[in-house]
This record gives sequence, C-alpha cells and structure tokens, in this order.
Amino acid sequence: MDDRSLRIPSDDEIAAINAQHLIETPLKPADLLFVFGTRGEVAERVDAAVRLWRDGLARWSIVSGGITPGDDRSECEIIKAAMVVRGMPAERILEEHRAQNTGENVIFSLPVIDAALGLANISSVICLGNSWTARRYPMTLHRHWPEVEKMLVTVDSFAVSRARWHTVPEFRRRVLSEWDKIEPYLARGFIAEWPAA
Repeated sequence: MDDRSLRIPSDDEIAAINAQHLIETPLKPADLLFVFGTRGEVAERVDAAVRLWRDGLARWSIVSGGITPGDDRSECEIIKAAMVVRGMPAERILEEHRAQNTGENVIFSLPVIDAALGLANISSVICLGNSWTARRYPMTLHRHWPEVEKMLVTVDSFAVSRARWHTVPEFRRRVLSEWDKIEPYLARGFIAEWPAA
C-alpha cells in the first residue's frame, strides 16, 4: 500500500503548504462562528470558540458534527456542552447533529442557519477547525455559500509552531493527507477556490 501521507516533503512542497494551505486570515467581528466537529482535540476547539466569543468576534455560533464510532453522543453535543460549561450562552449556539465529513458539515448546517437566523442576514463567518485541514474549511463553505466573507481560525495540540509541522511525524502525516485532498476535491466540485487568486 502506497500511503503518500507518509512521504517526506521537499522544501518546495513545505513552502507551498505553508503559503497556500496553512493560512491565517485577519480577524474582525463576524456574524457567525462555524465550529466544525471533531473526534479529538475538543478542548483546543472549545478554548478557541470561547475566546472568540469573549473577544466579541462572533455573536452566534453553529456546531456541526454527527455521532462517531465509540460514542452515543454527536460531536455537536459534546462540543456545545463544553462551550456552555465555559460560559457561552446555549441559546447562541445552533446545532447540527448528522454530519460525518466537512462537506456534510456545511450542507446540513445551512438549513439550520437559515431557519434560525436567515442566510441573507449573515455576511461574515469565522471557520474554526483543525490546523491540518486548514483552508479546506472555508473552501468547502465557499463552494456552498460563496456570498459570505470567510475567515479562518485553526487549532491543534502539537508542541511545535505551525510552520514546523513537517518535523513531527503525525503532524506531517495529517497535513500531507489534507493537502493531497485539495486538487481532487476541487476537480470533483466538493470545494471552491478560496481565497480568490
């Protein structure tokens, strides 16, 4: 079995990934914080969501993620409960409990957002997720909801700076696995180019 995510990237590939994939965006107050579900590193995701809310960067949030093997609670239920324990008002956190992947996070969340807030009333969204998935979150959102301005916040628990991802085998595997999805996903229409060139 050839697992390309186990390769050692060249200096050029590292530079391309740092410049194009592991991007950071300037932050300003957004209408909505979109918290993409996760099975691991929940604490880091919750910390970032609560910090963004306390800093006044998001008035509303949606947490999206379904049930995963080994738990009878959805990712949404687990993450939202932790956000509420940390002080976020439950009534300000919308819920989506079915998604099993990033595309479904967006597809299943849009009707929830529309019913609660009205999609036309949302002009900006902060995407929050894993550092290694990086720009694929806003690229997925852009495919299905191009009208809104997108910002990106990513988190992880690796003890190295983001730019040194390639020096830690598991971090390197995760980044390369996600980076390798970009071109095929673009070709299949799962995501759209973002930010605009």
